Amino acid sequence: MINTSPILTEAPAVFKTDLEKDIYRTLSDLDIPFIRTDCDPCLTMEDCAAIDARLDAHTIKTLLLTNRQQTQYYLFVMRGDKPFVTKDFGRALGVARVSFAPAEKLLEMLGTVVGATTILSLIRDPEHKIRLVIDEDVLKDPWFCGTDGTTTCYMRFATRDLLEKFIPHIGHQPSFITV
Repeated sequence: MINTSPILTEAPAVFKTDLEKDIYRTLSDLDIPFIRTDCDPCLTMEDCAAIDARLDAHTIKTLLLTNRQQTQYYLFVMRGDKPFVTKDFGRALGVARVSFAPAEKLLEMLGTVVGATTILSLIRDPEHKIRLVIDEDVLKDPWFCGTDGTTTCYMRFATRDLLEKFIPHIGHQPSFITV
């Protein structure tokens, strides 16, 4: 069982990464309120049960995918309780085959390690090399819950703020699909 801290409403006093620092600065600049919980390293969706309970939300699964040639990248955001099936994703986008991007590409392109991937890391993609794809079920929840770019902190904020403030700020045009 993952241990979680009480609910926190401010950014960490000390940042673990530059990405984490940039994420909290961006949320502040965009006036996006959040709650968060620090936790033991959380690497699987099964680990997220305690996070879901603490934040009273459904944790989001965020995957960096690529085509076979590694020339196209997709950041796919979906509910954590849904299974990911590459064939369904490819069919929904009209893409022949996709697979998980290598861990070194995740770190290079988004500044995160496996298990810490977040839509918020798209602040590291100003050239829009990564296509943002969101499963429509994410939009049904009032809360968006995911990492702060680390494996030891999860945050919750309004899905409306994600759609109306954060995504316009980063300039990515999301594709919405159902898988």
